[in-house]
Amino acid sequence: MDCKQAVSFMHDYLDGDLSEQDKHELEQHLLDCPECRMRFKELERTDAMLYGTRYHQVPCVSDELTFRIMNALPPHKRQPAVPMLTWVKRHPAVTAAAFFLIVICSSMASFSSTDHQLVVKGSNLDQVVIQGDTVIVPEGKSIAGDLTVQNGEARVYGDVEGNLTVIDGSYYQASTAHIAGQVKSIDQTLDWIWYKVTDLFGGPSSP
Repeated sequence: MDCKQAVSFMHDYLDGDLSEQDKHELEQHLLDCPECRMRFKELERTDAMLYGTRYHQVPCVSDELTFRIMNALPPHKRQPAVPMLTWVKRHPAVTAAAFFLIVICSSMASFSSTDHQLVVKGSNLDQVVIQGDTVIVPEGKSIAGDLTVQNGEARVYGDVEGNLTVIDGSYYQASTAHIAGQVKSIDQTLDWIWYKVTDLFGGPSSP
């Protein structure tokens, strides 16, 4: 199975629609391909987030939340027979879903406008090779500590004696590579959306 076919099977896998043979082939490919494995984990996390919000019940809509929603919605011609405020109070779930979409869209817009310049942090960075947005630890070279790559791709063929952290990017670990610590892949956009979701529905948020 190649990467293109594996990506096309990921949604069906999460929905439980794959045959046993296709499921086995996809799982084997994920074991062999770090890039597809990282993409699958991000898709799995997004699917879990959407599943959690899909079944969230909103018992009622307060007057304060109604006022915030009304201000966020685009101008709309009111119908004399059904005032907007009455409609909002009669349809709390639909109203909450609309407000949720507005929050998500505004969050995505704020991230799309941020700087996506490559950032590399770590000790003895003279051991790495940077080609465009790709940070390479060559075979035979060693990073004596943690290595962090943001907005780029990390390709490790040598040694990293600490943790490898990739923020808003991807990584590849060759068979010759040795990473002593943990490999962490962080998607700041998903973390920000998750924060907005939990904050909207009164859940705990990180400090």
